[in-house]
This record gives sequence, structure tokens and C-alpha cells, in this order.
Amino acid sequence: MRRALVALPIVLVAVAWWLTAPQPLDDSVIPDHVPDLEAGERVFWAGGCASCHASPLEGKRARGLFKFRLGGGEELDTPFGLFRIPNISPHPDDGIGGWTTLQFVNAMQRGIAPDGRHYYPSFPYASYARMPVADLIDLKAYLDTLPAMEGRVEDHELAFPWSVRRGIGLWKRLYLDADPVIDTSDADVLVQRGQALVEGAGHCGECHTPRNLLGGMDHSRWLAGAPSPEGGGKVPDITPGSESIGDWSANDIAYYLQSGFTPEFDSVGGAMVAVQENMAKLPEEDWQAIAAYLKFTPASD
Repeated sequence: MRRALVALPIVLVAVAWWLTAPQPLDDSVIPDHVPDLEAGERVFWAGGCASCHASPLEGKRARGLFKFRLGGGEELDTPFGLFRIPNISPHPDDGIGGWTTLQFVNAMQRGIAPDGRHYYPSFPYASYARMPVADLIDLKAYLDTLPAMEGRVEDHELAFPWSVRRGIGLWKRLYLDADPVIDTSDADVLVQRGQALVEGAGHCGECHTPRNLLGGMDHSRWLAGAPSPEGGGKVPDITPGSESIGDWSANDIAYYLQSGFTPEFDSVGGAMVAVQENMAKLPEEDWQAIAAYLKFTPASD
């Protein structure tokens, strides 16, 4: 009996260590793909990389050419604590310039740093897990053409138990899933292209979908609106029938992404300004695809 009591804590620690361990991808996921810089820039704008990672200027979001200086430093104040956005410029030491393709893919799709640490899901890898790896290869190639920025950002400020990074491994077992959120197998090609943009690179669900107490997205209420992650207000429901865009046509949605104007000629506001500015850089076929997917999604309850 005494031996069993001694062994039990050891077994529990071993199980916990196994459950929270990183689960990286290996070289077998890397396709034989020649990087396409034009496609990489398209992914860059779809993902809104600069909206978070561009170094702020005098406390304000970077604009214009400064959007390409991805030295990080933006802060995200959340109920879990203060997250600081890192440097993803191609600097070989302070940024991601020294990363291999596999290290980049593991960061984007598994939330694992090159040194094996878990990234917090404030970095939306739970959405990027649904992206084609070829798109990530294109994106990395494009990021490597941008200016290298010196300087590392300070670490996050999180209270216990969120400060224990290892515990993110258990969160990933619960919520990191590369499967599509909704079934579009019977939908046309345009809807499926929109799904890739909304569920993957565009990571729209990260803001527009409610979360549970552990910060996992509630896929049963996909895109049904949620409290703003930056505090104050609510991110709207964007499903069919919603009060925000429920009566918009697909062309209305596409025009909004292009121009920033609603059918009533109101202009985009709040955090959506940066999103719309990024989306405006995409080709028209992508606006139409996003619109087609949003019209296809189930209406919220």
C-alpha cells in the first residue's frame, strides 16, 4: 500500500507531462513546392499579419510602409492577462529569419516554437491549422523579403495558472483541430475557397465566435458574435439572419470588404478597420468567396 501511495504521484506527474507535451509535425508534411511570392503576399493580407505584428508608432497602429516592419510590440489586454505580439520580421536572431520551413509550419499549425515551447493561442494557430502547408511556405517566403527589424519583445504578463506554458499542451488536445468547422463538401468551389479564407488564413472565427471559460472556440455557435478580445463592446454575429449583415447580399459583403462601406453607406469602424484594409488588398474573387461562405454558414440560434 505504501509503495502504491508513493508511486501514484509519480504516475500522475508522468501522465500530466505526457498530456501536455508538444506534438510537432515532421518533415513528411512539407510538400515539394516552389515558393510563390505573389501567393505569399496574398496570404499575408488575408491573414492580417501586419495588423498585429507591425511595430506601433508612438503607441498607434502602424500604417503605410510601416506596416511592413514586423518588429512586434503591440499589446493585447485580455481576461487571461497581457499578451505582447512578437517580432516576425526576417531578422536572423530577433525575428524568424533563421527558422526552417518546418519550424515555421509547426509554429503556425501546432503553436510550437523552435525551442519546443508552446505558444499561447492568442496567436491564432487554432485557425492556421486549417491552412494548406503550401500557403504557409509561400507566406514564409514573402515574409523573408520584408525588412529585418532588430529587437525582441518582452514576454507576456499572465497570472497563474495561465502563466504555466506547459498547460497549453492540454488546451491543444481539447481545441486544436485541423478539421473544417462546417461541412462544405456539397457546396460549390467558391464556397469552399471562402471556407479556406474564413476558417484558415483569415481566422475570422477567432473574434466572431464565442469562447468558453478555457478560451476554446464554441463551434456550435460559429461566427455568432462574441465579446471583443480587446475589451469593451461586442464583435458582431455575421451569420445569415443576424442583425449585422444577415440581410446583406453576397455582393454587399464583397463590396464592404473592398471599400469599407455598408449597403447603408456607413463606414467600417473599430478593430474591423484594420481587417477591412487588409482584405481590400485581396482580389475580387476572394471577396466573393468570403461572401459566398458567409451566406452558406448556418444561422445562429
